[in-house]
Amino acid sequence: MQQYLQNKKGLVQNVFDQVYNKYDLMNDFMSLGVHRLWKKSLLNMMNPLPNQKLIDVASGTGDIAKLFLNYVNKSSQITCVDPNKGMIKKGKEKLNKFKNIDWIIAHAEKLPIKDNLFDFYTISFGLRNAKNLNQALTEAYRVLKPGGRFLCLEFSKIQNEGLDFIYKNYSKLIPSIGKLVVGNREPYEYLIKSIENFINQDELIDIMLNNGFQKCSYRNLSGGIVSIHSGWKI
Repeated sequence: MQQYLQNKKGLVQNVFDQVYNKYDLMNDFMSLGVHRLWKKSLLNMMNPLPNQKLIDVASGTGDIAKLFLNYVNKSSQITCVDPNKGMIKKGKEKLNKFKNIDWIIAHAEKLPIKDNLFDFYTISFGLRNAKNLNQALTEAYRVLKPGGRFLCLEFSKIQNEGLDFIYKNYSKLIPSIGKLVVGNREPYEYLIKSIENFINQDELIDIMLNNGFQKCSYRNLSGGIVSIHSGWKI
């Protein structure tokens, strides 16, 4: 499934080239810090064991990697993948005390990784930026071990009309916050459009099933502002 905005030449790359330096700070501003709770919910849902291997795609500056390693007492190997060089550089700086993280610059649709390597594949707020959802999910399935689990944390569709009204009006302020914090509103105008245009929870389940995942389910957080989708390679 091709995504129109994401296939505009250079658009997503340009967005993250502009924001990577203050990416974490802006995430705190936009979500009022709640993104940290959402990510912890992802780890609790994953419930990893020591020595299990994780690939975190669209890793940003490594929030999921840090949570994972702390969860398993630093006894696992993690591969962080992100297409943006600046984001990878910030992640390496932020997590320089962790020696068991490999950092790779690549897109979700084409991972330079062998088949059947990982116990977990996570992607947080990154599937929405993929040019082709089927290709990204095909790659996720390929790199997971049999019995491995796919987990996606992503903005979704709000179930409550009142909350949806409040959220949409708050979203209109985000480009202005971006202008204040980052110095540019355009990346955050893209962000809002990409959230509005993204598929709903059940549509993502259908795409996961079509790409081989089984026992697929999702859990809404914050009334559906975000959801965590889960699927297994069996």
